[in-house]
Amino acid sequence: GYGHAVLRKTDPRFTAQMEFGKKHLPDDPLVNTVWNIYEAVPPLLQSLGKIKNPWPNVDAHSGALLVHYGMVEYEFYTVLFGVSRALGVLASLCWDRALSFPLERPKSVTTDLVKKWLDGKEDIWGD
Repeated sequence: GYGHAVLRKTDPRFTAQMEFGKKHLPDDPLVNTVWNIYEAVPPLLQSLGKIKNPWPNVDAHSGALLVHYGMVEYEFYTVLFGVSRALGVLASLCWDRALSFPLERPKSVTTDLVKKWLDGKEDIWGD
């Protein structure tokens, strides 16, 4: 992964993983390949002129670390990323409860309701 929807610099999660790798996995060939690519790709992308964000994101490094630790079932990577997102939401919810923030109650929107909205028959967003 190179480029990020928001960041316009190297993703700090990439940097943290790179520092971890340099400390604990300095001889891993795949991890070293990630570092070599990091040295070469951003200048190359910048030279193309149209790239707004040539910097690596967390996905540029996480796979190499997962492979090093034996996670070679690539189809599970998305599951791991999803679980990490869910844990972030859970942590946020715990803080909301601890700080007595009000409950959030997002509306449920069905496919049928979206179709009605697209046809101009329904205001799904309400007041």
